[in-house]
Amino acid sequence: MTPFMDSKLILITLLIKLGAAAGIAGALVRSREFKSRVFRDRRTLAQQMQLVVFIATPYALGVIVRLLVPRDFPADLSLEGVLLMGALTGRLGGAFAGVLVAFPAVAAHEWLALPFFTGAGLAAGVLRHLSSRYLGSNYEDIWAFSPFIDLSLYRWLKRSIRHPRVDWLIAFSFLIVATRLALVELAHLFPGKIFCVYSDNLWVELAAYATTVACVAVPLKIWNSGRLELKLAEQQRMLLQARMEALQSQINPHFLFNTLNTVSSLVRFDPDMAREIIVKLASILRRLLRSHESFVRLREEVEFIDDYLDIEVVRFGRDKLRVLKDLDPETLDAVVPSMLLQPLVENSIKHGLSPKVDGGSITLRSRMSDGFLTIEVEDDGVGIGYTGPVDGEVSSVDDDGDAPSSSGIGMANVAGRLKVLYGEGARMTVTSGAELGTRVVLVLPILQTAEAGAETATAAALNYELRSSTPR
Repeated sequence: MTPFMDSKLILITLLIKLGAAAGIAGALVRSREFKSRVFRDRRTLAQQMQLVVFIATPYALGVIVRLLVPRDFPADLSLEGVLLMGALTGRLGGAFAGVLVAFPAVAAHEWLALPFFTGAGLAAGVLRHLSSRYLGSNYEDIWAFSPFIDLSLYRWLKRSIRHPRVDWLIAFSFLIVATRLALVELAHLFPGKIFCVYSDNLWVELAAYATTVACVAVPLKIWNSGRLELKLAEQQRMLLQARMEALQSQINPHFLFNTLNTVSSLVRFDPDMAREIIVKLASILRRLLRSHESFVRLREEVEFIDDYLDIEVVRFGRDKLRVLKDLDPETLDAVVPSMLLQPLVENSIKHGLSPKVDGGSITLRSRMSDGFLTIEVEDDGVGIGYTGPVDGEVSSVDDDGDAPSSSGIGMANVAGRLKVLYGEGARMTVTSGAELGTRVVLVLPILQTAEAGAETATAAALNYELRSSTPR
């Protein structure tokens, strides 16, 4: 212990060390590059070295601060940082961390710092390797390390009475205490050759040992919180994807059922036309089977609708089903959820135009304004008797707007997918009245304007970021 440090100053220094350890961990976990490396189960050698450099830099800077202003900050986190990096990155990473952290101390003629910290990092890495190989430990166990060693020790003793075994967490705790003890002894034997804060007061020294354990455990707990947040975000993304796929799977059988009904009605009196419809249906199915993407360009969605309408025109006749398009060319490369329009067009035909004796027309419109893509599907059929928003929770809408009927299933399905994909970022409204037709308006955020050859997976990633940040 340096001569000017008494027990009170040491205790204050220990509190500062705890705060510094938490501050370093909090600053690192905000870095996306750091998180991409520290939370990997398997790392290449280059990734391990990069992670060591990330973590070792602030710890080495702490040594420099201690050397420059010894009376203002007579401590550093060299030992804690090296043990932490050894446990995270293994033997080679731990040894490399020891070299990086010890370098400023060696420059100040603390010659024992290099071999000691290199050996400490190597020992932590060796313990991690032996634990995974012989004790059945895995990489995830390191995140369970706790500063409350007394509870861990109690649980270990309780388990060991029934089934004796060496626990990685307890072994790591003992390693931290052992290296701290070795550091104190070296500082006693070789003053000035290696730095250590210690005291002759037993209780203060016990507090120093507890602080060393805590300064290793606190960063792990802070980083584990970030790790759990990432896992929860990934699970939420997978849940949203599963819900969207479940809703989409409801659409495809519905479409197939109606198309096959059309084929069955033609196969007896017009087999050639039935064969043509089957060919078109095969083309549609081929596209569905070939594409597993959640998002497509609006151009591709319109082409899909054209194939579908070719089949429906055969069923109704060209004089009873007319299709009008008012599509802004700038919107055709915008990215939209796949199978977005087909249920709406099918709903217009089945519940709007089919009951009408002289048929009618369907109009498709699209435009962009204020960062949103607006798509309209309008028919001049008999109407469904409902006006208002569709939130995706409604399974159907009836003729008077109260009780469910089958006319709203397609719209509610689309609304449900929009809610899964965009949260509150998208809107779907319906305007309809008896004998006045139906107009469905979709207002979607513009996720990406896809250029030729661009991957729609990028749009899915951007959409997830939007969905995650949407207040719900």
